[in-house]
Amino acid sequence: MAAPPASADAAPSSPPPPAAPDAPGACAGGQSETACEDRHAGSLDRLLPTVGTRRSPRKRTTSQCKSEPPLLRTSKRTIYTAGRPPWYNEHGTQSKEAFAIGLGGGSASGKTTVARMIIEALDVPWVVLLSMDSFYKVLTQQQQEQAAHNDFNFDHPDAFDFDLIISTLKKLKQGRSVQVPIYDFTTHSRKKDWKTLYGANVIIFEGIMAFADKTLLELLDMRIFVDTDSDIRLVRRLRRDISERGRDIEGVIKQYHKFVKPAFDQYIQPTMRLADIVVPRGSGNAVAIDLIVQHVHSQLEERELRWDMAALASAHQCHPLPQTLSVLKSTPQVRGMHTIIRDRETSRDEFIFYSKRLMRLLIEHALSFLPFQDCVVQTPQGQDYAGKCYAGKQITGVSILRAGETMEPALRAVCKDVRIGTILIQTNQLTGEPELHYLRLPKDISDDHVILMDCTVSTGAAAMMAVRVLLDHDVPEDKIFLLSLLMAEMGVHSVAYAFPRVRIITTAVDKRVNDLFRIIPGIGNFGDRYFGTDAVPDGSDEEEVASTG
Repeated sequence: MAAPPASADAAPSSPPPPAAPDAPGACAGGQSETACEDRHAGSLDRLLPTVGTRRSPRKRTTSQCKSEPPLLRTSKRTIYTAGRPPWYNEHGTQSKEAFAIGLGGGSASGKTTVARMIIEALDVPWVVLLSMDSFYKVLTQQQQEQAAHNDFNFDHPDAFDFDLIISTLKKLKQGRSVQVPIYDFTTHSRKKDWKTLYGANVIIFEGIMAFADKTLLELLDMRIFVDTDSDIRLVRRLRRDISERGRDIEGVIKQYHKFVKPAFDQYIQPTMRLADIVVPRGSGNAVAIDLIVQHVHSQLEERELRWDMAALASAHQCHPLPQTLSVLKSTPQVRGMHTIIRDRETSRDEFIFYSKRLMRLLIEHALSFLPFQDCVVQTPQGQDYAGKCYAGKQITGVSILRAGETMEPALRAVCKDVRIGTILIQTNQLTGEPELHYLRLPKDISDDHVILMDCTVSTGAAAMMAVRVLLDHDVPEDKIFLLSLLMAEMGVHSVAYAFPRVRIITTAVDKRVNDLFRIIPGIGNFGDRYFGTDAVPDGSDEEEVASTG
């Protein structure tokens, strides 16, 4: 079995179950989703926390929230679990939401194993697996003492932060960034650092109380209950708690019969009636997994979560250049530097030298669009000088890898103590979609003016996605400045139409892109020419190949 994805923020609910004989398919809920909700609304009310509920003891355990790579390797593909495809259309607005699956069932029923089997069988590139174990509430001092003496009930609905679960799942379905807590089972507390995740084609949310909240139920497009025999679940808990958490047999059995089993009977088993599909024997039921996968595939096809490059290319033809565009004045000096770096015979040393000069001029020009306010200082001669000072809090630079990072030294040279972030966006060669593969942004970036840097912009797809990422991190649109040495008119129109308050700043705009969406006459593959790497055939621009500009 492949390593669990990074978005499974806590330990799996159980180890892989023992092999089971082939079994019949899934047991359908028997009613439509709406009818099921209406009929069992009372059941949900009974599932809400009650006053005076008994607290169950739980042994202190070793934390299993270790950092893992944000991907899941299967026999067919690598599935990304911390990145995302573009959840917006050519207008920069949200496309249809991702498909959310809820997996409920008793402790050690095999929910995480079933989720991973579904992920592998789906064969889609972007999946988030979200564990309810990440959302235990922060304990008070009194509750911490109860937990230390095994007197706190972690199997009761009160133990989970449903408000945070609901807000997190809502954002994930919209493709927005979320901060997911990492729960430490040793200290019964959340770790200081949280994980940043995005939505995906499919979101799988699993947990013992996955169906125990009405609002949470409404966010789930499909509800699956993993029904495993209680004896098997007890055996799995014994195996897990003894081998992974250092408990003794008597303690595990006592806890199971006194707290875990009553919680299952009172809160978890009744939610089986709310499920669309019940999976008997969990991961051993291959027929049930196949039925689930077929349904999810049909839902994804209906939602058409696809990036439409043709629509992007044709949406803004024949429009005048937007007012948010500022092009560096084409003085003889600027045009001379463009002549040198566009010349295919220019050596790498000269290409780097004159590119750096243009970058410095571009950034100096961009800084003039920052907000300034009047201020008065005293000169060494004791005289007042009426001047200007920056009216913002801080400036942050964000480069779109890899060519965008070549602009970082120029920014650092003119902005003292500037913070730098990076974004890696690459094109899926099969779908043509720009996809986010890596992200590192400074904390509290929402308060800053952000200078977004990419050396060339052709279609605007990568730039649009980068802007969308910044917006998802609560950076105001009018505080984003997109800087590029060279842009195509198509890219300018695309970004400006989708994000009309983003300031676009460049040293030159070329009119055309060819059928392969490469700037004409262009500058060639900027990254290869700058870094001295092997050129892509036919001298294509890196941003058109690696990040679709």
